[in-house]
Amino acid sequence: MANTTTDRHHPVYVIGGGPGGLAAAAALREQGVRAVVLEKSDAVGASWRGHYDRLHLHTTRRLSGLPGLAMPRAFGRWVSRDNVVRYLEKYAEFHELEIVTGVEVSRIEPGPRESGGSWLLHATGGRQLTGSAVVVATGYNHTPYVPEWPGRDSYTGDLTHARHYRNPRPYEGKDVLVVGTGNTGAEIAVDLVEGGASRVRLAVRTVPHIVRRSTAGWPAQRTGILVRRLPVRLVDRVGRLVSRISVPDLTQHGLPRPDTGLYSRVKDGAIPVQDVGLLDAVRAGKVEPVAALDSFEGGKAVLADGTVISPDAVISATGYRRALEGLVGHLGVLDERGTPVPHGGRASAQAPGLYFVGFTNPISGMLREMAIDARKIARSLSRG
Repeated sequence: MANTTTDRHHPVYVIGGGPGGLAAAAALREQGVRAVVLEKSDAVGASWRGHYDRLHLHTTRRLSGLPGLAMPRAFGRWVSRDNVVRYLEKYAEFHELEIVTGVEVSRIEPGPRESGGSWLLHATGGRQLTGSAVVVATGYNHTPYVPEWPGRDSYTGDLTHARHYRNPRPYEGKDVLVVGTGNTGAEIAVDLVEGGASRVRLAVRTVPHIVRRSTAGWPAQRTGILVRRLPVRLVDRVGRLVSRISVPDLTQHGLPRPDTGLYSRVKDGAIPVQDVGLLDAVRAGKVEPVAALDSFEGGKAVLADGTVISPDAVISATGYRRALEGLVGHLGVLDERGTPVPHGGRASAQAPGLYFVGFTNPISGMLREMAIDARKIARSLSRG
């Protein structure tokens, strides 16, 4: 394999034109390294364009900017989905990034010795692209995941993944079951209530930790930044105390306090839910927590406690898969969950010159960490 630190005849290919890919390309450009972004859709920020209408960042504008360009103050403290898209478009233009749209990379392999490049990319249209290095930024939320519930195919109601939810208009006057208590499920449940759904139930498998997005002007993100390197048990104890002070006990409404520590759950990949109305909606009986969805029987949904309900629609807010197996699974860089083991400025010993950005979901803010990792990658690739 060619030495990626000295080979300058081929560009660094960045796969994915979302925040992580654009940040990496801009940071590389700043270091004098040519980077070419390959985006499978026809525009940057494709996944952001498809998010639900009411979505706002749960991280502050000041702590969400990418390398070399702050988000405009006019966007407000909690930036909307549409303004995130505008920012990404402006970011690509501002940094004069080299972006090729309509190109999807299906597999990455070590490059042949005679090519002079380190990596060979197989892309749409039979393209074979040779790069000195590769940055994979295809996204944490890549492929919607819907569990194989027994009887799923026989369900006669409307079953959709949260990825395809836009706004509550199609659900006005309907009985809706939202499955999943992450930030997406919680926010969609509130959106449905405010949009006129006749009944909204929230299926809970694991009781989530819920935190206030901001307390007395202090954003939860800043707390996440301060505590992320502290001992897990210490943060769990502090989190338990803060929760009892700031979050009401909703046990009688079907949403008890979690029996595991907040930071312990973060380490297992479960980010706390930032409250944007769920607490009030549950306390008012407008969102009804129920047991986890277990199976379907025709037009009915069977819950884990044996309850049988007949919702008009089920929205599965059950997360995403990274879907990297076909792309890099043969290179020994994924863990048992399909998540890259190396990230940021570190590459694995068996795949030097292959980097990943945007595959962690830290409490300190995903965009903030993407910016930090992008700079680390750029420094690593510019040292040669």
